[in-house]
Amino acid sequence: MSWGSPAFVLAIIAMSFGAWIITSWIRARHGYPIENEWGGMTHPVDPGRERKVETLTEENERLRGQLGRLEERLAVLERIATDPAERTAREIDSLR
Repeated sequence: MSWGSPAFVLAIIAMSFGAWIITSWIRARHGYPIENEWGGMTHPVDPGRERKVETLTEENERLRGQLGRLEERLAVLERIATDPAERTAREIDSLR
């Protein structure tokens, strides 16, 4: 096979095509976006994605509520720690 023969050119094209197929297969297998025929990117579809987002949103709301309650408790503890002793003692006794 000489360097200028059609067989050499076809061999180069076949190797390039094979490398493209292998690269696309590896990218698809590991979840990377794949280039489509128009030059854009095709992203993999995750069937449980919406459920994950919903679960994380619910957890986020729960944690925000918990954080709000903890901030309120911390404010009460700071007020007790910084108030004069007599007034604090009266408040504590009134809570009993």
